[in-house]
Amino acid sequence: MGGVTTMTTGIRGGAHQRRRPELAAFLRSRRARVTPADVGMPPGLRRRTPGLRREEVAQLSGVGVTWYTWLEQGRPINASAQVLDAVARTLRLDQPEREHLYHLAEVPYVPDPAEEGQSVGPEIQGIIDALDPHPAVVYNARYDVLATNRAYRVLFALHDPGALGMRNVLWTLFTMSEASCPVVFRDSELPLMVAQLRGAYGRHVGEPAWESFIRRLSAASPLFARLWESGDVIPPGPRVKTFRHRAIGEVRMTSVSLSINGMPECRIVAYTPDDEESGARIRTLRAMRD
Repeated sequence: MGGVTTMTTGIRGGAHQRRRPELAAFLRSRRARVTPADVGMPPGLRRRTPGLRREEVAQLSGVGVTWYTWLEQGRPINASAQVLDAVARTLRLDQPEREHLYHLAEVPYVPDPAEEGQSVGPEIQGIIDALDPHPAVVYNARYDVLATNRAYRVLFALHDPGALGMRNVLWTLFTMSEASCPVVFRDSELPLMVAQLRGAYGRHVGEPAWESFIRRLSAASPLFARLWESGDVIPPGPRVKTFRHRAIGEVRMTSVSLSINGMPECRIVAYTPDDEESGARIRTLRAMRD
């Protein structure tokens, strides 16, 4: 047991040591691209390097020059979320860059409230619309529904993504009655979804939005609370799922997840019939709704 502990500690220490040089390089590169004019400062004279000086970043961020210098040098110092936010604002980091900064500094990432209302652009909506007659949906790592196409709404009898209840599939599946649940093999499918959620949760531990979601769904569903406590973790992947629809009966669908550039941790999930009978039933459902 002692050997395992030592090895684990060594692995974590190695990861920590690798992050610090990466953090230092990242901060230097972001500082170099921000000009004094960008932050309302006069250009000054004799600038030997592009961008802001370290002392200027420290001043604008409200932190000590020595502390910021050590941070940019990759020294093993602790940074709070408030200080990282201030540095991120000074360096004009966008959302992915800000999240990257947090991860390199080993601080739980807390998104801005504006980031909570994620949505897809017309390009992504056009892609999933083009997949029709195959159902398709865009999820984030928490299973929030960001977009759907018509085939998805028809299969799951949704006229509005908001009908999913909090726009979240897990919330809907765990709070609806078992008799009305569209997932046939509920006892095997729901644990897999919770295990995927826990795999994503590791990147968001301590974030208010995630902690609140887990706490509220655990209170609303004893089944979810029990599955969450199991601690199982799996990554997303292609699987065959069986759904039921009151008009056409059961359909077997293969689900495939596709990542989306520029939307970290979001994915398109597309469904295709797994057999000829399921394909025929999907076509029947489409004809009924057209």
